Amino acid sequence: MTHGWPGSVVEFLKVIGPLTDPEAHGGAAGDAFHVVCPSLPGYAFSDKPTTTGWGVERTATAWTQLMARLGYNRYGAQGGDWGSAVTSCIAAFDPSHLVGIHLNMIAAGPGRESGELTEEEQSALDSLKHHEEWGTGYSKEQSTRPQTIGYSLADSPVGQCAWILEKFWSWTDTDGDPVGVLGADRLLDNIMLYWLTGSGASSARLYWESFRGWRPAKVEVPTGVSIFPKEIFRPSRRWAERRYTNIVHWDELHRGGHFAAFEQPEIFVEQLRTSFRLMR
Repeated sequence: MTHGWPGSVVEFLKVIGPLTDPEAHGGAAGDAFHVVCPSLPGYAFSDKPTTTGWGVERTATAWTQLMARLGYNRYGAQGGDWGSAVTSCIAAFDPSHLVGIHLNMIAAGPGRESGELTEEEQSALDSLKHHEEWGTGYSKEQSTRPQTIGYSLADSPVGQCAWILEKFWSWTDTDGDPVGVLGADRLLDNIMLYWLTGSGASSARLYWESFRGWRPAKVEVPTGVSIFPKEIFRPSRRWAERRYTNIVHWDELHRGGHFAAFEQPEIFVEQLRTSFRLMR
């Protein structure tokens, strides 16, 4: 499972137990997984890259090598945010070793011949337009001048906290109160992984690396998709199928946002179980 920015492996702490030992959490033994949760290069427990080139595609290649060295000849991959991009690249690069993938965020829009938009599709485009106008300042900074903001993030714990917490306020299904809903300790755990490891700048560089040249590839492996209502962008299934040609599970949920495993661990676990039952 691969996290994104400004998340970390902390997102997955409440789902690891149910996924690895479902019988202890009201599930069936047949739904058990081995779980591997690496930190993205430049994030938390991973080293900070000392050369350029560590974008989405190189990270995906590293993950395929990691799984091979861990002894997994067949495996499934999961991700949201940058984790969705990395997971999709794994599906394109290593399909012969992949059972399938699950995504809780998909980057897919209408094609030129999409026809008349449904009400839900128009709402999705309206949300994306609002995000582009009011919510992408962090992305523009990190994709063009990551080192500049990096000095501030490395210098001020309050600055690092604000830089991250604003996204949990904006992207979660918490009615504007992420601390009250998710808990101060859990949010601070995530922020401290950035602060204590000094990874404010190194994590931001993923934007600079990936926005410069990454081009999404077509994905043909079995794919499960969970669309949460407060996600930044919520594509329709017909948009997604232009890129993901073998969607075996599609579900549009009634609560939850961008940090799905963090916000709704029980729903997230059930979505993974349902998806991979169709792929095992």
